[in-house]
Amino acid sequence: MFLFTKNFDEQKARAMAGLRKALEEGKVDEDIIPLLEKINSLENYFTTSSCSGRISVMEMPEFGDKVNAAWLGKWHREVTLEEVLDAIGRHSKGQLWFLVRSPILHVAARTMEDAVKLLNLAIGLGFKYSNIKSVSHKKLLVEIRSTERMDVPLGENGELWVSDEYIARIVEMGNAQVRRFKGKLKRLKGEIEALKE
Repeated sequence: MFLFTKNFDEQKARAMAGLRKALEEGKVDEDIIPLLEKINSLENYFTTSSCSGRISVMEMPEFGDKVNAAWLGKWHREVTLEEVLDAIGRHSKGQLWFLVRSPILHVAARTMEDAVKLLNLAIGLGFKYSNIKSVSHKKLLVEIRSTERMDVPLGENGELWVSDEYIARIVEMGNAQVRRFKGKLKRLKGEIEALKE
């Protein structure tokens, strides 16, 4: 058993202090908290960051410029057409996008064997884009990611390119993706105990 991180327990203690602070400040997606608690209760793992997946309406100067982008609406759950239309109504400049992003978790593992066990579990549960993100003496990090994603351009500089009927369809598709990845998160929470063995 090759131990990558000599001070794993110290790192975990620091990460847990940071998580407690983020929880107090309401900066953690509520529906992922029970999964984080389960992972962090395991001796050989701890979470460093997470997102439970989201639907958003975003305004950006040009695609990919997230630094200068503005959220017009962001939800870590299914959304209504009215919520999305309300967010779209705030659009004034730049490109307008409807986006779906799958959950992402970064989990530090004590050993390479631990990392591989977590990676195999995640991939087996449908988190197909999962990988070992970092391997060094400082950190051994597993990234848990799923495949659900949508990038739909809706308009530019206040002009809407699509109809309300089209928006209703993409909202339905986005919500279906949310249901799918929330189901995967639920299964991961149920199976994470297997890592104790």
